Amino acid sequence: MFAISWRAVPFGGLILALSTGPASAQDPRLVTLDDALELSGVAEQADTRVTNPRLLGPRAESEAAAALVDQARLRPNPEVSFEVENVAGSGAFSGLQSTEYTLSVGQRLELGGKRSARVGAAEAQAELASLRAELTEAELGQLVRERYLLAVAAAARVELAEDVVARGEELARIGGVLVEVGREPPLRALRADAALAEARARLVEAKAESLSARTALAALWASSEAPLVPADFPNIIPPEPLMSPATESLNYRVARAESAAAAAEIERQRSLGTPDPTVSAGVRRFEESGDNAFLIGVSIPLPFRDRNQGNIAAAEARLRAANAREAVARVDHEQSVATARARYLGAGARVETLSQTSLPQAEEALRLVRI
Repeated sequence: MFAISWRAVPFGGLILALSTGPASAQDPRLVTLDDALELSGVAEQADTRVTNPRLLGPRAESEAAAALVDQARLRPNPEVSFEVENVAGSGAFSGLQSTEYTLSVGQRLELGGKRSARVGAAEAQAELASLRAELTEAELGQLVRERYLLAVAAAARVELAEDVVARGEELARIGGVLVEVGREPPLRALRADAALAEARARLVEAKAESLSARTALAALWASSEAPLVPADFPNIIPPEPLMSPATESLNYRVARAESAAAAAEIERQRSLGTPDPTVSAGVRRFEESGDNAFLIGVSIPLPFRDRNQGNIAAAEARLRAANAREAVARVDHEQSVATARARYLGAGARVETLSQTSLPQAEEALRLVRI
């Protein structure tokens, strides 16, 4: 199946374009804002099996952090030891007659609340990773809305430029007729042609900007095809934090989760400063006499030098940094909400003024010009 398209060029020329691909491939899909949100994977009804690479990475990080929580709950593995002594010596220890075999099992005992501290730190990291994935999804949704509105505005400018070109062509035609019948000097036709050429140039520029905006929009869901968007602006409801300043933003929640994770890491590092004993039990066989004996042992490190004090100090410093970022995030959130609310209310007042006063006046002026 083939697709044939006509393209107009200045001075009334036409170019016939013949493409060998399917006609359906030549017509991009008309995408609404809800479609764009669904394609990017941030819509509420979007499929849980997201393929957008912008979301796959943070979600995979969240899954990895959740898996580390299960790993943190596991206890140390027991150890099996087998030793052979007095083998192939000299004199009474030649051969295997004086050989001693020892088989023992050891278990390291975690003291100082290591397991609970380890689990707490892993759970805090999992919560932080989940919030970061949620923040990434929210930021992507905001970016989709911003780029969609830019694409809609570019499409509206294309329609306006096309209307200007159509009116310019009509004015150029009328000017040419008036010049031919002697009603106007030739300068009138030259000015009309110059204005038409400028309008066509602006139309080409508007189409290029529209294509760029639509391509940037499609890049948000890793698509190489620039979709079509309507020239009508969608009705976007302001987010809840804009109207309720007491609502916590995701940025602040992430900063607070970082502080909680840093505090949990301090507890984990402090627990590592307590040495863990290893208890072992086994049996020893004396080959020469054929006797057996049981063995019981305990080993424990002596924390004379390394008490994990460096890691504890580093974790405390990271907590101070996280607390500072949390305070900055709170201030930035309050400031951004106040600024966004002021801009939103100002834009609403401007729209109301334009729709009630300026737009009716412009429409009346256009009607008079047409007459």
